Amino acid sequence: MTAANTQQKQKALFELATKAQSKAYTPYSNFKVGAAIIDDKNQHHACCNVENASYPLGQCAEAGAISSMVVSGSQSISEILILSPNDDYCPPCGGCRQKIAEFANEKTLVHLAKQNGEVKTVNFSELLPLAFGFEKKES
Repeated sequence: MTAANTQQKQKALFELATKAQSKAYTPYSNFKVGAAIIDDKNQHHACCNVENASYPLGQCAEAGAISSMVVSGSQSISEILILSPNDDYCPPCGGCRQKIAEFANEKTLVHLAKQNGEVKTVNFSELLPLAFGFEKKES
């Protein structure tokens, strides 16, 4: 994959995540997150976080994007971008890391993006080493 192709994919994911982020429902924290996925069929999926007054019932942006991917018939994440609402990286929470693990492999790229456009990319295995169930996919 060329550097230009990688940048083009990151830009598309960033734009999708930005659009999703603008729709986030965050009346309690005002911490708006957007996530976008490219699946193994090169389809794009995005979602935002949705809070609830009963805190644990909210949904993270990553979980929503994964649900959208599954509804489309895909079950493998090639790349995922998580867009922070500020100029700090916003890595996925532990629960979302495990949700991503369900559909990731050792080649899955995780892009952490700041509002200012900076992106840090890691392989999923760096983000959640020894994820529950992940070792079955790597062999």
